[in-house]
Amino acid sequence: MAKITILGSGGFGLALASALNSSGNDVTVWSKFESEISEIRKTGENKVKLPGVHISPEIALTTDISSAKGADLVIFGIPVSFIRSVAQEVSPYLDEGTVIVNTGKGLEAGSLKRMSEVLKEELGRPVVVLTGPSHAEEVAIGMPTTVTVSSEIPSQAEYVQGLMNTSTLRIYMNNDVVGSELGGALKNIIALCAGISDGMGFGDNTKAALMTRGIWEITRLGVAMGGKAETFAGLTGIGDLIVTCTSMHSRNRRAGILIGEGTSPEDAVKKVGTVEGYFCTKAAYELAQKHGVSMPITEQCYRVLFEGLDPHKALRVLMTRPKKHETEVEILNTSEHDKVDSGISYE
Repeated sequence: MAKITILGSGGFGLALASALNSSGNDVTVWSKFESEISEIRKTGENKVKLPGVHISPEIALTTDISSAKGADLVIFGIPVSFIRSVAQEVSPYLDEGTVIVNTGKGLEAGSLKRMSEVLKEELGRPVVVLTGPSHAEEVAIGMPTTVTVSSEIPSQAEYVQGLMNTSTLRIYMNNDVVGSELGGALKNIIALCAGISDGMGFGDNTKAALMTRGIWEITRLGVAMGGKAETFAGLTGIGDLIVTCTSMHSRNRRAGILIGEGTSPEDAVKKVGTVEGYFCTKAAYELAQKHGVSMPITEQCYRVLFEGLDPHKALRVLMTRPKKHETEVEILNTSEHDKVDSGISYE
């Protein structure tokens, strides 16, 4: 049995709390908001973020972040925009041997850093990245789910794999931290676009095109930033892309649908709540420019979200781009040792 503190009483934090509690672990869930904790205590559920899912009274609920002291495992299950501030708050209470896990999928605004980079800066240690196709609503009720864990310290990822594996949550190891994080973050952009397509009344053909071409440009940027191409063909790449683009559990897709129906991006985000793809689009657009990577879908999404471009015009731009071969851009690792001369350029 392990002592586990989960930072964040939202959907995914509570889903993991239920899974880990059912495996016999000592689980505490922390929230900054007393009203949220009180509501869960009173009703036995988070009616807003995980309605209908009973939270066992065996799971301790607190607003005292010092509860992380003495924990074997601390899991960050909070929105990306709050990760740095919560890391600063919890840092004094973390034991040297505590393993840190992050589940947030996104990039930090301004710095454009991955969440493991942010946490390493604030906590002074590497963390384990947990990512993959995993809607909280399904994890919480025991639907079979597979995710990946990766870390600069493989033994820590292996520890998390062993601790968190259950009969309904299967965890794979992956040694590509960069690719794992970027796959989980960047797919939210394509999910937004898939939702916009739905909201505009388009069908399966359009969504399939967005998803297929979307994974290509995600991989291009990921490889340019040091990730491995094969990672994006796995759970944290195409797997997470599929689940986020096709499900109404996805806040990114739901926000996209509203935008496609004519709601302003700002109002769509307000109505849906946390929409990581909205903020990630700007960061990815800036990273693509920094690394000289072509990301046409991301670029048009950026213009729709932040420059007021009509989605119909954005689609027209994508459909009337210069003719190309489907495999014109070869996805390769950036290491010179690993490159194969294909005669195909990155342009």
